[in-house]
Amino acid sequence: MMDEENKNQAKRSYKRTGLAFSVLGAIIAVFIVTTVFQWKGVSINVNTDKPTAQADELNLGESQSATTQAINEASEAVVGVSKMKETPQGTQKAGTGSGVIYKKDGDQAYVVTNHHVVEQASSLEVVISGGKKVEAELKGTDPLTDLAVLQIDSEHVKKVADLAKAEDVEVGETAIAIGNPLGMEFAGSATKGIVSGLERNIPVDINGDQQPDWQTEVIQTDAAINPGNSGGALVNLQGEVIGINSMKIAKEEVEGIGFSIPMNVAKPVIKDLETNGEVKRPYMGVSLQDLSQVPGSILQTDLNLPADVSKGVIVQAVAENSPAQKANLSQYDVITEIDGNKIESLMDLRQFLYNDVKDGETVELTVYRDGEPMKVDLNLSSQ
Repeated sequence: MMDEENKNQAKRSYKRTGLAFSVLGAIIAVFIVTTVFQWKGVSINVNTDKPTAQADELNLGESQSATTQAINEASEAVVGVSKMKETPQGTQKAGTGSGVIYKKDGDQAYVVTNHHVVEQASSLEVVISGGKKVEAELKGTDPLTDLAVLQIDSEHVKKVADLAKAEDVEVGETAIAIGNPLGMEFAGSATKGIVSGLERNIPVDINGDQQPDWQTEVIQTDAAINPGNSGGALVNLQGEVIGINSMKIAKEEVEGIGFSIPMNVAKPVIKDLETNGEVKRPYMGVSLQDLSQVPGSILQTDLNLPADVSKGVIVQAVAENSPAQKANLSQYDVITEIDGNKIESLMDLRQFLYNDVKDGETVELTVYRDGEPMKVDLNLSSQ
């Protein structure tokens, strides 16, 4: 009898133990499932201040929505630009690009694009969002910054772009390029990337002699910029224009590097082109050549330069009634410094004149004449 009772107690104890293990197992299973499901991004009600995979997916959705909104916000202000040329067969289209409507003033509206998009055009046409073609007047161009301004009738303009502040642009932020790659067949195309770099300086050959004449400050982006995108907008997630797309490095070993002219560079140029038809910069009145392009034998025999003077710019000619003539600069003078800043090339000289001084100011040149150094004060005028 006692043995039978012990057996029953053992069974009841076993059942309780089994039930306990079952409950414990269920708790462990819930913990494991919860952990795995959290890792997979499935919604679980867990109180935590840390971001979860679900939150990341939500942010991604918000980013996609912001991208769409930015494109919608800016696209209507981005237009096509068609360049026409006169030929024996009549007026023909000679190229296409993009532009950005940045201002509407009464009956007129203004479009910024690239200099190379409108260069040597006999007439210009702007294609508004929706396909409407509008005749455009060229207000002015600036080869150094590769910018140009067009004027059109504002009747058909519905949207004017918002221009961002340059100081608000940061490396890593989203950048969206909007334009017309490969012609008007792909009008209003958008590509997305990031701002890859700021304050990049890209050498520019303006006169086609295979030598850099200027260094243009640009924003670097990996958003795809193709032929036809030139003059279009690079915008942020707020739909603000952070740059005017200009050029792309096209080498087999380089992928995903595009360039855009930042607004701190573009805005003053746009203002000058709209108001004056040109950018007024300090003017010396000389034609110059890099000293490094002159054979070494001439430097010492004809110019009588010291052996340690191998870099600078040589004066080839002086214009009549120019600041250079009034300062008594002469042919074959070699300029090596301006206001104590070393000048090793024509690009150095231009960068200093156009960025660091204004017309009307006086600069001090260090000049070698017949091998002897001398100081020359030159009062700059605007060109």
